[in-house]
Amino acid sequence: MLQQTTLPRRAPVVLPAPQEDGPLAQGREFVWTDGDFTRIKALIYKRAGISLHDGKHAMVYSRVSRRLRDTGHTSFKAYLDWLEQHDGPEWQEFINALTTNLTAFFREQHHFTILDELMRARRGHDWRIWCSAASTGEEPYSIAMTATEALGSGGSFHLVNSDIDTKVLATAAQGVYKSDGVKGLSPERLQRFFMRGKGGNAGLMRVKPELQKHMEFLSVNLIEELPFNEPFDIVFCRNVMIYFDAETQRRVLERIHRVMKPGGMLFVGHAENFSDARKHFELRGKTVYERV
Repeated sequence: MLQQTTLPRRAPVVLPAPQEDGPLAQGREFVWTDGDFTRIKALIYKRAGISLHDGKHAMVYSRVSRRLRDTGHTSFKAYLDWLEQHDGPEWQEFINALTTNLTAFFREQHHFTILDELMRARRGHDWRIWCSAASTGEEPYSIAMTATEALGSGGSFHLVNSDIDTKVLATAAQGVYKSDGVKGLSPERLQRFFMRGKGGNAGLMRVKPELQKHMEFLSVNLIEELPFNEPFDIVFCRNVMIYFDAETQRRVLERIHRVMKPGGMLFVGHAENFSDARKHFELRGKTVYERV
């Protein structure tokens, strides 16, 4: 008969929690410190006005680490030192890496209903519209489809589309989307405004020239002086201000105010409220403001 042996109990080993300042914290490829995050936070605020809060550590590490790999740097410190010493194209790549582009066709549908009503009421008007955060183009083409439907094929409108992220802006200018990306559009809109790809382009949809002829694409940084000489009737600036602090919001709204016609309409995101900017804009509907 085997005799059971009771082994002496050992105190549990408590491992120290990984620290952000430690090398390869949480299995990371690069050393990541609070100092690195603070530097990146300051640089993106200075260059693009984007205000990052402390909960963005993981996102910033993931996105900027791609720039380390692409540029051959082995640490965030080395990359940021090099970035600050050069005023070249990498700054745009840095900005592109940290911008968020969440969009869809006819997102926040009530805005397009209001836009349609505004334009139908002034069909003979030569409309100037600015979409200030064009992203990959779903919002601009939604605006253009609405304008064409409201004004008729002979209607006059010019749509300026901008973004700080040059890569998504290039996608918007091409106007080519996977078929899955246009599922929310009606069969009538797909037939009128898109061409279906064949052969090697099967599964892709391209915006028709009828829509693109009204559109212009350019890179614009909202925290810098705006490069427009003619004022706009309509401005879409949706889900952009949420990335700015209060002071940057105030300055950007002042710039937008200067490039709009009196009585022009500003469309903003569902989480944005500019009640403190009453001297520039008055609320006229759900997240729609009139330029004072």
